[in-house]
Amino acid sequence: MTTFTSIPSTGEVLRSTSHMNANGSVPSLAPSTGSRHRPHGYGRDTISTMHAVPEPAALRRHPHLVRFADVADDLDLLIDRAIAAIADGEPVEDEILGHYVHIASLVRAVSFREGKLLEQAVERLAKTNSNITVLTQSLKLPLVKAAMEAVSGNDWSSLDGIKLDCEAPAKGSYTPDLIIVNRIRHTAYILDLKRSLASYGDTSRLEELKMKMMASAMVLPDWLYKHHKRLMVDTVEVAIVDGASRPSNHANGVWALSEIDDLLEIDGVAACMAQLRLRFGRKVQQLLEAEARKAIGIRDQPVSLVPTGMASSYPAIRSRIDLSGSSRSHSVVSQDEDRGSDDVGPDSIDRLNCGQDDDHEDGSKPTYIRVGFARRPVAH
Repeated sequence: MTTFTSIPSTGEVLRSTSHMNANGSVPSLAPSTGSRHRPHGYGRDTISTMHAVPEPAALRRHPHLVRFADVADDLDLLIDRAIAAIADGEPVEDEILGHYVHIASLVRAVSFREGKLLEQAVERLAKTNSNITVLTQSLKLPLVKAAMEAVSGNDWSSLDGIKLDCEAPAKGSYTPDLIIVNRIRHTAYILDLKRSLASYGDTSRLEELKMKMMASAMVLPDWLYKHHKRLMVDTVEVAIVDGASRPSNHANGVWALSEIDDLLEIDGVAACMAQLRLRFGRKVQQLLEAEARKAIGIRDQPVSLVPTGMASSYPAIRSRIDLSGSSRSHSVVSQDEDRGSDDVGPDSIDRLNCGQDDDHEDGSKPTYIRVGFARRPVAH
């Protein structure tokens, strides 16, 4: 079997040409260099989240729109549940921390619960796009041995077009936070949401996470087809979403939370997430202040509240995308020195390929599976 490969331009990933619009026509694609059209209006300084005046359709980037007022009740409920879980935690006695152990326990719980809150909120907001299916349960993806060896021993660009059997011998598993499937584009996104990537800066954990996500991407089409009612995709993209919205690097798979509109193709998601974090932060700080007062013996003064008039508009964030590096170049040196060769060629992978010629439910035929770091969708 012949393995199809493509060489992308720096910082971009080629997409499948088999995507179809709802009317059956082929959407407009970016030039053959692989660069993607950047939506008009990206990087606007502010996006109102409350009492917003409806935007003219010409100024919107995506056909779907969500406003905070429409989802405020649902998001507030998620916040309240997270705060309740944080407050219910029972700290373990610590000789070093002493009576400050309750504060430390709250801080640790906040780090965990904020990540879960982001997942739940993105899931809720993604459903406002009727073309999207959100998968959140039983997402344990097998780390197929051939996929792990392929990712660690080959340039990422040489693996385009390979789909592996999800039931092949595996070396553990990876569970993403969310899998987003755009049924119109036949595209799946593997998302890992982090409250902040600051702690990943000086460690190898981020590279290890990317390798697992990439290996999972190679088996995801077969896994979706077999485990989710023959759901079919011909493009898989991975993205690590930084909740703190530090400078992103799409070429290396890192997206800021403030850019999530372009992943979900829904205007207003980033603004809603900013408002969610603002409200969650207020309540967390109230909890911490109350516990701090107890720790130092101040019980007769009320806990100060964050002013309700605090600006609720989305913070001014300009595009700070670092386009350095190649979007398809992710070569990780294998640490398994027992293997005779790090390279996985077509002959060893063809045995695990399956279902390449399956038809989509709409009658269209995929060319071959494309995998890579997430990019902004091409406008229809």
